[in-house]
Amino acid sequence: MRKISRRSFITAVMGTMIAMAQPAYAQDNNRPITIVVPYSAGGTNDNFARLLAEGMGKELNRHIIVENKPGANGIIGASYVARARPDGTTLFLGGTGPVSLNIMLRPALAYNFDHFDSVAMLFDGPLTITVPTAMGINSIDELITYAKQKNQPLLYGTLGPGSVTDLFGLLVSKTFDVPLTAVAYKNNHSALLDLMAGRGDMNYATPIPMIQNSKELKILTLTTDQRDPTLPDIPSITELGYPELKTSYWTGLLAPKGTPKKDIEDIAAAAIKTVKTEAFQRILTENGQIEKAGGPEMLNTQLQNDRDHWGKIISENKIVIN
Repeated sequence: MRKISRRSFITAVMGTMIAMAQPAYAQDNNRPITIVVPYSAGGTNDNFARLLAEGMGKELNRHIIVENKPGANGIIGASYVARARPDGTTLFLGGTGPVSLNIMLRPALAYNFDHFDSVAMLFDGPLTITVPTAMGINSIDELITYAKQKNQPLLYGTLGPGSVTDLFGLLVSKTFDVPLTAVAYKNNHSALLDLMAGRGDMNYATPIPMIQNSKELKILTLTTDQRDPTLPDIPSITELGYPELKTSYWTGLLAPKGTPKKDIEDIAAAAIKTVKTEAFQRILTENGQIEKAGGPEMLNTQLQNDRDHWGKIISENKIVIN
């Protein structure tokens, strides 16, 4: 019989006790993964999430659930994920508003950038500068001239204070040196109805709804570096000489801080592969989004870009939402 010294025995017991005391955060391949969506079921982001879950489930050979936690501009869903166990089974379909803008605008928020680990960048989408066709304006230069000659500020629709469209309007006003006034709406549909009825002057929503109403609405530019191949007649904001107005809103996957690196790598690989499939590319095109799939490093870069881009606007305008 092999003899074990008293010291070796005590060391082994202590090692076992320490190991048992450590949080068991390694991914359990028998447990489903939940993707938390901070919006209601049936919407565009929900559709993206369900197709993503289907593809990732096949890649990982795991059951993936989509759970909708809407409300408070994405804060409810983000807060839930920030508090979740970092065991690789909870993900957040986050974006510019629910993550970056909420954190930078709301000092009393229960989460911040340090509460999340980046998992994967998925896609983003450009904004537009759009006017009613009835205004007879066909270019950015004409819009600027019109705004300077008018005796009152132009009205632009937003999704509320601190939204991407609200902040972009502030940037447009400064860049063009023209007075603009934000008008908040519950959704883009309501804003576009007012725009087409002549009760507004400008809108910055995504190109798809604008194109669908092209008889009443005129897209003057996309907030991109280059022209979109699917919209070759619409100039980019950079080619028009305003690169500082290049703007997009992103969507990606985040996890609670402390999620094991191996789990993040596996999930990111599955997500990226899914986004690059023909089915996912089709739904992106149908919704005016652009694939921008990449791992944690790409999403970290995007978060830093948000701090530089949106953070500057928020700071310069002293915007705080309590």
